[in-house]
Amino acid sequence: MIFAIHALDRSDAGSLRAETRPTHLDYVAGFDVAYGGPLLDAEGDMCGSLVILEAEDLAAAEAFAAGDPYAVAGLFERVEIRGFRPLFGMQD
Repeated sequence: MIFAIHALDRSDAGSLRAETRPTHLDYVAGFDVAYGGPLLDAEGDMCGSLVILEAEDLAAAEAFAAGDPYAVAGLFERVEIRGFRPLFGMQD
């Protein structure tokens, strides 16, 4: 099943995203991620993450999100995980 993980950074995160990014990228590389990347604020600065992930079930997607070094470091203010049915751009 495919899941969309939408995570927003804490407003007081400061440089935490930049400091944690290398370990986050290494972690994500070990999973079946269809695509993902940083969310941007009005000024073009990174303010969150969007990951489209293939996982066995919601529990596996939640485990992926909880193990992300960004989450472990406390970067996110809010994380939402929803099932996702691709309609455009991801069809085989």
